[in-house]
Amino acid sequence: MKKLVSAAVAAGLGLTGLGAAAATPALASPGGSTPAGLAWHRCAADIVDSVKPYDALSSVKVSETIRCAELQVPLDYARPTGRKITLQLTRTPHTGSGKAKGDLVVNPGGPGGAGIDFGARVFAQNSKAMQDAYNVIGFDPRGVGHSVPSLSCDPDSSNAPRPAYGNGDRESVSVWLKRSADYAAKCAAADKIGLLNHVKTTDSARDLESIRKALGNSKLDYYGASYGTYLGSVYATLFPRTVGRMALDGVVGPKGVWYQANLDQDVAFDKNIEYYFGWLAKYDSVYHLGTTQTQVRKFFYGLVDTLAKKPVYQTVDGTSLAVGPDELDDVIQNAAYRRSQALWDMFGVGLSAYKSGDAATFASIFGAQTTGGSDDNTWAMYLATECTDVQWPLSWNKWQRDNDRINRKHPFLTWGNVWFNAPCRNWAAKAGKPVDIGRAKGFPENILMFEATADAATPYEGALDMQRHLKGSRLVVQDGDRTHCIVHRGSAAVDAYFDAYFLNGTRPKQRTVHVPQLGDPVPPAQSATAAKAAAAKTARAAQATRDLEVVR
Repeated sequence: MKKLVSAAVAAGLGLTGLGAAAATPALASPGGSTPAGLAWHRCAADIVDSVKPYDALSSVKVSETIRCAELQVPLDYARPTGRKITLQLTRTPHTGSGKAKGDLVVNPGGPGGAGIDFGARVFAQNSKAMQDAYNVIGFDPRGVGHSVPSLSCDPDSSNAPRPAYGNGDRESVSVWLKRSADYAAKCAAADKIGLLNHVKTTDSARDLESIRKALGNSKLDYYGASYGTYLGSVYATLFPRTVGRMALDGVVGPKGVWYQANLDQDVAFDKNIEYYFGWLAKYDSVYHLGTTQTQVRKFFYGLVDTLAKKPVYQTVDGTSLAVGPDELDDVIQNAAYRRSQALWDMFGVGLSAYKSGDAATFASIFGAQTTGGSDDNTWAMYLATECTDVQWPLSWNKWQRDNDRINRKHPFLTWGNVWFNAPCRNWAAKAGKPVDIGRAKGFPENILMFEATADAATPYEGALDMQRHLKGSRLVVQDGDRTHCIVHRGSAAVDAYFDAYFLNGTRPKQRTVHVPQLGDPVPPAQSATAAKAAAAKTARAAQATRDLEVVR
């Protein structure tokens, strides 16, 4: 669901005309003709640069083949001839001869997640057969990234170190309630055209329909990850007769949108971070943080308390960084989000560096910029959608009571998650009512879903609930895996189901099928010195390419 790029990312764009690609001649896309309604052209240099890291994922250099187009859509679909806004699209063309099998439109989640580079990433990670068959279409949703306008509320809001999230204590609650109300007010002030009234999931679903029409396709072929699964299910409910093949990966439960969904995340993330503490203890000979899960937990929460009193400040590669308790929590959430050797080792090295007095390595892994802003656009547009899809509780007593209850047993994420969402209490735009997912005449019965049973961001129970709503759907389950979204995450069995569906229309005969988990990673075989250097380099590269994701 929520996806927030961690420290040291570029500042969000303001609500201006910036972000539109420069006018260039339309080009016929390699491997196929130009789709109806869209003029594809060379992408701006910053977009090309953003996809270059994916060149290494396949034999196709996506940075050389990717093309861009801009699509005007109504700000308000109830007034189709009124003010228009512009969506930024990318197209990574298929490599097969002749006409493509289809255009696979993809969404990375969020809400608020930029999607133009996600299209290139999905293409690069696709099998050769999928690359031959499908063009992959990425897009920045309304208000996001290179779409115009792109809304930012306060690029300095995440300058480090921020006030401690706290544990629901009176002092931290007082500080953060004020910050939350101020942020909501700044978003309202930044919105010059009424965009915030038109960023519900239903608006984005109608944008998907506009994209389908502009591509000239009778059906929408779609892959959505995380929040993208909810977007896809809303689209299927609003436009059931134009759904082609739709795969939903890391599935949002429809009942909890959105207040309860975040409470459910708090429990699931705490369980996964505890598991990670146990993994660190298993490899105490590498990380030296404690030989038991209890010892590692005690070290971690002791560090959180220490950083609240004395943050770490360092200048790394000319950038001033700080690590307070919030910055540490935000970044290490990735360990509970995805089971990965690179991430798990990197964070273990970072914690070990602090314990040994190596502040530079610690800050390079967990630090955020002290000035200069962040990708505020991501958070602003996350709130713009979730605050208006449905009315959040307005009573602070309810928030305090519910989160105190969860925090007693599951403290890792709880209060940080509260403050990520608290601006919804003061949001200026009017909230709507959630869509009754699956309640539509002619609803398609061909949807395929993917889920891991220990997914913290979109807990497994939500996927089961979504399956009940999506008539005729099939669910591929990766048992025991602590990974959010499982397609292209290393399981040949999962990817085989994905390919068979899009290439041949084949789904499992059973309503639910299970595939084995991949198992825990092991620390890489390298010296401590090399590990520190590699982990710090990985952190900086991940921040620069938006691969280091925090799911709150």
